[in-house]
Amino acid sequence: MDAKPAVTIDHHELMGLALVEAARALEHGDVPIGAVVVDSHGVLLASRHNERELTGDPTAHAEVLALRDAAALRGSWRLDDCTLVVTLEPCVMCAGACHLARVATVVFGALDLKAGALGSLYNVGTDARLNHEFCVRPGVRADEGGELLRSFFAARR
Repeated sequence: MDAKPAVTIDHHELMGLALVEAARALEHGDVPIGAVVVDSHGVLLASRHNERELTGDPTAHAEVLALRDAAALRGSWRLDDCTLVVTLEPCVMCAGACHLARVATVVFGALDLKAGALGSLYNVGTDARLNHEFCVRPGVRADEGGELLRSFFAARR
């Protein structure tokens, strides 16, 4: 029996989906951050954007919402064969959610020098003191995600 070829997940393409999702946050005044979750076969499980302003929920970050949706679809909190793709480096809460969901990989765009928890301020994904580590791939289409954020905050000033 021949082994199935490994599926190559195109992070650049998936970031495009996350960027489209991020732009949807602008419709209701939320910070434009988008996230998607795919499984190891490249199947899209969830696609969400920030909804803190929309819902009044401080935990309604794109990453948390996408992880919740993916887990609900799967019927399990364990997303150990999944990749989360997000337009901005996750904060401590979102990096912690990735850790708790046991994701395999987090791909992100722009660095968050003020709150980033996957390399900028903290290294939650690769901290050997924790009971789960995951692969971190920064900088995918960072300029595009960064520009969405710069434009959003410039318009608010």
